[in-house]
Amino acid sequence: MTAADTRAICWLLRQPRAAHRAQLARGISRLGDGPFYVFLILVIWLLDRAHGAQFALAAVIAYGLEVPAFMALKNLIKRPRPADMDESLCVFLQPADRFSFPSGHTAAAFVMATLMGVFYPVAATVALAFAMLVGLSRVLLGVHYPSDIGAGALLGAVCALAGTLFV
Repeated sequence: MTAADTRAICWLLRQPRAAHRAQLARGISRLGDGPFYVFLILVIWLLDRAHGAQFALAAVIAYGLEVPAFMALKNLIKRPRPADMDESLCVFLQPADRFSFPSGHTAAAFVMATLMGVFYPVAATVALAFAMLVGLSRVLLGVHYPSDIGAGALLGAVCALAGTLFV
């Protein structure tokens, strides 16, 4: 898996327009930092009198599961970031921590996308597309391998579904 991940990220980051794509990826990645989700949860809670409180509670539970889970996995697995494995790779963003597996940004994005799909199916496609773009942005910035993104997506979706069980 690591060999395939390394080939994929090396190919992506060595493309002629990698720096240009990284500028767009940085903006998308920033949306996945967390404050956007807090804002979205609050807006939904305030605007949807029928299901907004349930959505907000499910989100609090889901993120309460996701954040410690991804941090525990990172510190247990301790997979080095791509640039730590290959110093010739360009990194377009300084990551917040040392390890790459799983992607916390992707996990958080998939928590929100999954919750949106459960509570507001009409918004599921847009939410899923956004979550996928957050994951892709982390690869294009050189801070995650593709499999980090897959693991983050799975973790986020599972935590979101678990969160819905309690509301």
